[in-house]
This record gives sequence, structure tokens and C-alpha cells, in this order.
Amino acid sequence: MTPEAGPTLPRRRGPRPTTTSRIPHSQLDQQPADPTIITSLALRIFGLAGVRRGPSGVSVPGAAAAILDDSVPASEDVFLVDREFAHIHPGPDHSLHVALTAALADQVIGLGWAERHMLAGTEGVPIGTVMVYAPRDAEEVRTVVAIVEAAYRSLVKNHDQAQETDAP
Repeated sequence: MTPEAGPTLPRRRGPRPTTTSRIPHSQLDQQPADPTIITSLALRIFGLAGVRRGPSGVSVPGAAAAILDDSVPASEDVFLVDREFAHIHPGPDHSLHVALTAALADQVIGLGWAERHMLAGTEGVPIGTVMVYAPRDAEEVRTVVAIVEAAYRSLVKNHDQAQETDAP
């Protein structure tokens, strides 16, 4: 895939994990055995420029949200809520919900990294909202971070493109 369409991602190894079919949308198996995996994931996501960690505005208690600072101009139509574009569920789940573009959501679902959120495309929930499965090892952390980084870049890129279109 081209950089404009999204990152080049490997196919996820093995079968998809078991997940719930109701709210809260949770991952039930295939979590990492090593707790440092989630620590590493969180450090990388919350280390993105202009991103702060906060409580999620839409998830279960204890979920850590990736919130884009107000100072960072961004497209407002691809957030989970307010300026939250992703969150990591607390243990034992450790999956993430991420607001992706529709094309990137289709890509990561097709490669086995995610499934569409059951509310995606309904009132106020972007069609690209997915559950990204918890990474099981350091290699999978890199892929999951690449997915979240692509969501982040699309927010900023889509805003920049809208500004160019609006320019005289």
C-alpha cells in the first residue's frame, strides 16, 4: 500500500482472538503474557507529539485514552469522542479501540489485526472505528503502534488537506 493509503503491515499470525459481541467490546483471549508489552505500547502511543494520556470519554473505567492536544489542528470528523482518537483497555483485556479512516480500517481488518466496532457507522461513531487486538509480543507492538500512528497522521493530514481546499 502507498504511504497515502496507510502503512505497510504484515498479516497477523494465528487466528483472531475471541471477543464479545456486546458493549463493552472486549478481547477475551490472546493477551500478552509479559506485562511490559502493554507498558511499551502505552509509552509509544502517549509519546506521539501533541498526544496526552487521559481517561477515556467512551470506554470502561481505567481505559487510557490517546487525546490530541487542542493546540494540534486536526480534522474533527474522525475522533471517538472529543479529541480522543484511541484508547487502550485495562487488563486483562488490553485491546484498543482506534478511529481509523474507512480504507485503513478495511486494511487492518483484512490483515487480521482488528475487527470493526459493532457501533461503527452509527450516529456519532466513525465507520472506521475498530478494535485493534492486544499485541502479544514486541514485534506486534511495532505493528499496533504503526496502526495508531496512521490514525494520528490521518487526523492531521485530513485537516491540512481541508485547509488547502478552503484556501482562496
